[in-house]
Amino acid sequence: MSPERYTKIATVALVLLCVIVVTGAAVRLTGSGLGCEDWPQCNDERFIDVSTGHGAIEQVNRLFTGLVAAGVIAAVLAARRRRPYRADLVNLAWGLVAGVVGQVVLGGIVVMTDLHPLANQGHFVLSMILVANSTVLVIRSRESAREIMIDSFTRTCGRLTVIAGIAALLTGTIVTGSGPHAGDENARRFGLVISSVARVHGATVILALLLLLVTVGAARRTSSTWVSIAPVLEMMMVVGVLQGAVGYVQYFNGIPAALVAFHIAGATGFMIVLTILWGRLGQPTDRFGQMVDDNRATVSS
Repeated sequence: MSPERYTKIATVALVLLCVIVVTGAAVRLTGSGLGCEDWPQCNDERFIDVSTGHGAIEQVNRLFTGLVAAGVIAAVLAARRRRPYRADLVNLAWGLVAGVVGQVVLGGIVVMTDLHPLANQGHFVLSMILVANSTVLVIRSRESAREIMIDSFTRTCGRLTVIAGIAALLTGTIVTGSGPHAGDENARRFGLVISSVARVHGATVILALLLLLVTVGAARRTSSTWVSIAPVLEMMMVVGVLQGAVGYVQYFNGIPAALVAFHIAGATGFMIVLTILWGRLGQPTDRFGQMVDDNRATVSS
C-alpha cells in the first residue's frame, strides 16, 4: 500500500463521516427521528421497514452507517499494509472504529430515550470528534516530518481561537436542543428560551471571529509564520463568516429546516478547519519526526 493510495482511502473515510452528519440531520429535520421506533430493528415486526416516509428516511440513515463502518475498517486495514508502516496512522484509524461503535450505541440511546436532546447533543459532539480524528488522519498520511515555524504569541492566539470555535459549536448544540426541529413533534426539549441561548451562541461565534482577526494580525508580523498558516486562517474566516450569516438569517426567518441543514453542514466544515488550524499551530514536529524515523528503522531491520 503506497502512501498516496492510503491517503485516498483515509479521505474517503472522512467524506463518509461528514456525509452521515448531514443525513443524520435530515432525519431530525424531517421529523423522522422515531420513524424506526426500535433499535437495532426498525420495529417489533421488521429489521428493515420502509413502508412509511419517516421510516424510510431513518432506515436509509441507519444503513448508511454500515457504509461508514466499512470505510473506517478499510482505513485500519490499509494503515497496517501501508509502507512505510506508521503506527500513528494505525492508532488514528482505530480511533475512527471506536468512534463509529460509540455512535451506534448512542444512536440506540437516542431512540430508546425518545430523542432526548442531551442524547442527540452527544450524538453530534461525537460526530465532530470523529470528523476531527479523520481530518488528522488524512493530514498525517500526506505529510512527512517537518518543522513548522510559528512564533509563540501567534500560537497562543490561534489556540484561543480554536477553543472559542469549539465553544461556538457546543453552544450551537444547546440552541438545537431548544429549537423546533426535535426529530418528532412529541420529543422533549431542553426547556430553555431559544432567544437567550441563541444570543449566547452568537456571542461565542463573534468571540471566535474576533480572536481569529487577532491571530491573523499576529501571524502577519512574521513572514515565516504567515506563510505557514495563512491558507487555513483565510479558510476559517470564510467558513466562520458564512456560518454566522446563515445562523442570523435562519434565526430571523423562523429557523427553516433547509437553512438548518446548511448550517449543520457548515459546522462540520468548521470543525475540519479548526482541526487543521490546531495542527498547524503545534510545536515543531520533533516528536512526529522521531516517530517516523523509528518506524522506518523498524521496517528496515
